[in-house]
Amino acid sequence: MTRPTGNTRLKAARQHAGYASQQAFADALTQTAPRIGLGRMEVSVRQVRRWESPAPPWPRADHQRLLTHVLQLPIEQLGFTAPWQPSGAPASESPPQSAPNSVAPAMPLPQATTSLQPATIGADYASITVAHRRLYWSVKPDHLHPTVVEHTRLGLHLLTETHGIARRVLATALGESLLLAGRIEFFDLRQPEEADASFVRALQAAGEADDPILGAAILAHAAFIPGWSNRRDDASERIRAARAYARRGPASAEFVAWIDAVEAECEARCGHPIEGLRAIDHAEATLAAGSDHESPEWFTWFSPVRLAAFKGNTELKAKRYAQARNTLTAALAALPAAEGKQRTVILGDLAAVEAAEKNPEAACARAEETLDQLALTWYATGMERIREVRQALQPWADTDAVRRLDDRLYGWQTTLSALRR
Repeated sequence: MTRPTGNTRLKAARQHAGYASQQAFADALTQTAPRIGLGRMEVSVRQVRRWESPAPPWPRADHQRLLTHVLQLPIEQLGFTAPWQPSGAPASESPPQSAPNSVAPAMPLPQATTSLQPATIGADYASITVAHRRLYWSVKPDHLHPTVVEHTRLGLHLLTETHGIARRVLATALGESLLLAGRIEFFDLRQPEEADASFVRALQAAGEADDPILGAAILAHAAFIPGWSNRRDDASERIRAARAYARRGPASAEFVAWIDAVEAECEARCGHPIEGLRAIDHAEATLAAGSDHESPEWFTWFSPVRLAAFKGNTELKAKRYAQARNTLTAALAALPAAEGKQRTVILGDLAAVEAAEKNPEAACARAEETLDQLALTWYATGMERIREVRQALQPWADTDAVRRLDDRLYGWQTTLSALRR
């Protein structure tokens, strides 16, 4: 497989913004122009193709304004070189400083200058990425996250000293590390803006490595961000892009089913749980049919049990409470003991089922089970489930069961932990 050519920075930013095709991007630019005071302006696919070419022309002023408005990135971070800069020079001599525990802002990936590192550098860097992948399931997120971020910064630096196959191996591992940083930021720390920036960077690295399956994984994760904030169209566009990348892979049945599960959750959160259940049905059929393609070794966050958890949550959103209880109970029983984070989510959903069925004592019992697990494996997504359950239990606020839950939920240690995070 040949290494990608062209302006991969602009392409990655376009796809991350939800425009899977150059035509969709051109249409968005054309429609946006009048809304930002540029009058009627037609941007053609041919123009987008030129911008994504190996030697993109410096956009004229009105096009720069359009690009930066639609993609929400400075023009210097979209792979263009100003005419007054030397060819191949970085767009900014002094990039903005990022916070100590955040991924560097979305800048063009550094190009190799001199080959200083040995041919083993990619594999060496990847071995640390693999260790972080395993540590994610047991190490506290606020302890692991700074380490992962520093690892991504090292990877960005090493790209300037790496060529050939080693660079591609390094870029793949860097993409996975940036994806992990985004996962921690979104699911564990509930920092969606930081996660979105990490996913942009991850997609750039995946493009450098020409790894479409990794790109699909990043785009599907990025769909959660608009999906959880009720921006259905944006989530759907990112999922379509993820599917397009998965087809190029090609992807395993498990990977395709996971994208279906992501779509189901986004649809359910955006108020369309029936569409979500259709996606779940497709995922189950895909898993049953299987495929000849294997999943990559980094694909560790999905299984048939996880699919059942997605299904139970979607049934809950669809108000099919009896089905949701049965699905989630079976998933909880089948869940491996080591998957503490997922356990908090399933327990939280079971508590939500009981609250919806007006069983406050049963809901509180499940909520307290969730708090017990959160004390062992903190997971912001799990705690978010419990806060939603407590809100649903407000009509029974004066009962002993709910007051006991409040004592747990607002105890010194739990409250301090929540405020710190």
